[in-house]
Amino acid sequence: MKPIFEKNATVYTGIAPGRLDVMGGIADYSGSLVLQMPISQTTKVQVAIRQDGMFSLHSDSNDERVHHYQIHLSDITPTDNVDYTEARNAIKAVAGGHWAIYCLGAFLVLAKERGIKLTGADVKITGKVPLGKGVSSSAALEMATLKALAEAYQLTFEGTELARLGQLAENRVVGAPCGLMDQLASYHGKHGALLPITCQPDILHPLLALPKGVHLVGIDSGVRHSVGGASYGDVRTAAFMGYSIIAQLLETKVEVLEAFRNTGDASKLPYGGYLANISPSDYEMRYRSALPDRIYGRDFIARYKVSTDTVTTIDPAKEYRVKVATRHPIYENYRTSLYRMLLERLSGEDADRKTILWQLGELMYLCHASYNACHLGSSATDELVERVKLRQKKGHGVYGAKITGGGSGGTVVVLCDGDLGLETAHNIAKSYGNERAMDLVFFD
Repeated sequence: MKPIFEKNATVYTGIAPGRLDVMGGIADYSGSLVLQMPISQTTKVQVAIRQDGMFSLHSDSNDERVHHYQIHLSDITPTDNVDYTEARNAIKAVAGGHWAIYCLGAFLVLAKERGIKLTGADVKITGKVPLGKGVSSSAALEMATLKALAEAYQLTFEGTELARLGQLAENRVVGAPCGLMDQLASYHGKHGALLPITCQPDILHPLLALPKGVHLVGIDSGVRHSVGGASYGDVRTAAFMGYSIIAQLLETKVEVLEAFRNTGDASKLPYGGYLANISPSDYEMRYRSALPDRIYGRDFIARYKVSTDTVTTIDPAKEYRVKVATRHPIYENYRTSLYRMLLERLSGEDADRKTILWQLGELMYLCHASYNACHLGSSATDELVERVKLRQKKGHGVYGAKITGGGSGGTVVVLCDGDLGLETAHNIAKSYGNERAMDLVFFD
């Protein structure tokens, strides 16, 4: 077998982890506080720059990826001025492009946004973050690639810039309407601690260490998740539609909303442009009754004209569940803020441990129910959550569970107390996998 890298090639390496979305999830794009925890599984990307314009990608991951992908720079972009949409179509037209695009997207955003000269590369991807599990394999691949390229091209980045470039790659090159929390967690997080982020858009708070004896783990449901799927995009679109309705209810002119899309200046927008800045009480008393349960895209466009989201497009023929999608980030921001406060209180010497753990678990169950209300649940994740609730009632050391990430499958996060709770979570995962004859992943 021919070596991936030439004998004397200089090889640059980047490593980044996946993450568990403990709280916050699909509220990130609406400005919510989120709590993210990197997992032990990581993705490693090794890059050697070549000069013939060829990009040759090799993956030794044990999943459905095509293990070798090759494309010439001239097929991706015929000029130095990268067009993200044209590049996306070209990359995906080659077998294996559905995963290679996450890596190549990093090259393209650095070319367009930071001016690097693309000349080709050999790339080796060693991915231990599995695809389709809701633990952000895409962000891990993007951030690992960007870290390797930063070394290769001797680039420096300020604050959250590298994470924002990763999100840009996923939004504009891949075409997936994700928020920023995954890239921020993968780059700025620390295994064994929660990273609180206020997604407005990227306010990082000090790491929150888990109280002694508390564990947060992930159980794979065996059902594939994808933020590129229609359901996730529809919920995001509907949430921004809800914000536009509320803004116009508060007499914000359509021209102001359109100006925000072009400039990003939210100074004239109510609540700073974020649904998460609305309190649950204001929502219930002022806005809930004004929001339609459902509305077709064409009717929304005719009446309200515009959404402030630059990542999604309203389909005139599609019906959107506006009320539940708008409600979720408002309540999720509140739930996540309480969760953070309770975790901090749990570390106190006089903490009522069982009561606080029960409260933390209830917040997770409420979040899970809200996912289902948004039609982002699945029967598999529901079953895992119910198994946790059953063990909780029997005093087996588990206190809460919820679906993670973008929903519609993926992984369930479980709150465990002590060795008993960890053992219970492992047993749930083992019995669930055995019943389905599936080799499932346990994330910690």
